[in-house]
Amino acid sequence: MTKSQRDWTKIKYYPVSIKKLQNATMREAAYLIAPVNIGEDYEYFDEVKHLLIIPEEPKTLEQIYQELDEKFEKLLVKTKRKFDISKQSAEYWFKQFCDGQDYKFEQAKKNGKFTETLTIGSGLFSISTDIPNWVTSNYIIKPDYGVGYYEISQNVQFWMKKKPNFIVRNCAKILLDLTWKDD
Repeated sequence: MTKSQRDWTKIKYYPVSIKKLQNATMREAAYLIAPVNIGEDYEYFDEVKHLLIIPEEPKTLEQIYQELDEKFEKLLVKTKRKFDISKQSAEYWFKQFCDGQDYKFEQAKKNGKFTETLTIGSGLFSISTDIPNWVTSNYIIKPDYGVGYYEISQNVQFWMKKKPNFIVRNCAKILLDLTWKDD
């Protein structure tokens, strides 16, 4: 087929990428001087093919279904793994709780009564501890001279020699639920 016999309507043409052309060598750019669009029948097409904007073939419906199935499968495996981890964690903490309760019942059988528990604060910042048997109904830690105290609970006070500043008192109230009382 000679150049004059070409069927111009059956040849695919691609626009030239300016960004790619700027990085091209002089030799590659020389092939692009005359034509603005390069056809597949251009004799140097293979030389300049990497500089052309050639659209990708559209995906078929089957390819799209396959990609979605793979994504759903990965998501399903990931979700099952997270549920398994959550279940194992819940079982572990439930066993720890039951063991703690069993221990408390054993101690109650041995001592004839349950030990009292003191909880300071609320939520994430709570601290729980067993109150020793020697503690009476009031548990007060008081220095020789004190300016005030934190009221931990109705019967528990922590006295201080120096009054904390406003920020410390408010943080203790918000985070630990400790109320400051002046003497």
